[in-house]
Amino acid sequence: MRQFRIANVECRIGSMAIFIVALALGLLAAPVSSPGQQPGKVYRIGNLGGSMSAPTEETPPQKCPITGGPNWQAWVEGLRERGYLQGQNLLIECRWTGGQLERSSSLAAELVSLKVDLILAAGNPRARAAKQATSAIPIVMVYALDPVKEGLVASLARPGGNVTGVTMDAGLEIVGKHLELLKEAVPTLSRVAVLSNPVIPLNAAMLRETQAAAQALGVTLQVYDVRDPAEFTGAFAAMTKARAEALLVLTNSFIYVHVRRIADLAAKSRLPAVYPFREAVEAGGLMAYATNAPDMFRHAATYVDKILKGAKPGDLPVEQPTKLDLLINLKTAKALGLTIPPSLLMRADEVIE
Repeated sequence: MRQFRIANVECRIGSMAIFIVALALGLLAAPVSSPGQQPGKVYRIGNLGGSMSAPTEETPPQKCPITGGPNWQAWVEGLRERGYLQGQNLLIECRWTGGQLERSSSLAAELVSLKVDLILAAGNPRARAAKQATSAIPIVMVYALDPVKEGLVASLARPGGNVTGVTMDAGLEIVGKHLELLKEAVPTLSRVAVLSNPVIPLNAAMLRETQAAAQALGVTLQVYDVRDPAEFTGAFAAMTKARAEALLVLTNSFIYVHVRRIADLAAKSRLPAVYPFREAVEAGGLMAYATNAPDMFRHAATYVDKILKGAKPGDLPVEQPTKLDLLINLKTAKALGLTIPPSLLMRADEVIE
């Protein structure tokens, strides 16, 4: 009888041990919620994104080719690091403008009608469309340019309203760095064309900074103002006539939208050019010293997390990028008959061959 009791106790102890181990394993396997997340809540986020050129203009806005891109992946990974997992506590509604920015307003309105908890908007036109569509739903902008002058936020430190996020403005000093890189790539450089948009207030300050850098480098600047896409061809014809030896492209949202066309015109005009956008180098431009887009999208996840935990967008300061990449297109350099100095190539974050 005693042996039976001992065996029974051992059996019960063994069963209890198995139960405890199973429970522990279950807890380890369960998704971990970030502090402040509502248990069991599924967050619905709208992503209003796009690209400068569409794989096909017939692609439905809901299909979202950007989901396979590095920016999307960096953003989703940033969300995952903070406990937001697609298919578990996160649902992303993606709307894609493609190369048709005029879609922005209707797609922003569509996301608002879905009653999403937050909208991530890439670039000025989409952020503006989202802001016009709602004053209640929080908006995290990313890859935005000069958001204060564009009327997206009241100030960088105190955005106010329902918009905050990450700007791609890296400060005025970046234009001096662009000119230095151009001079290093073309040591004999003496005349540099500058493509600007006088409608953008920030460009006036950039021009002053560029003039100071040009004086220090012994370079003469030739400024060409372009306000409308129809003016690009004439501007490049004028550069050729004035015997410009290289091109510096200033940062503004208008230039960004048309940067692939600018890169094409620079190649046809045989002008070595430096750009503030990596997309220009991917499209055949010579060089870019530009913000790291995936890094910005990953950082945007911190804003999403804070807002979903209860922070007000208007209280979260807009941040400027801290990481910039130097990209060089060696194929373009070869087409221009240009030999990039090894010292410059060694510093490049990415070289396209």
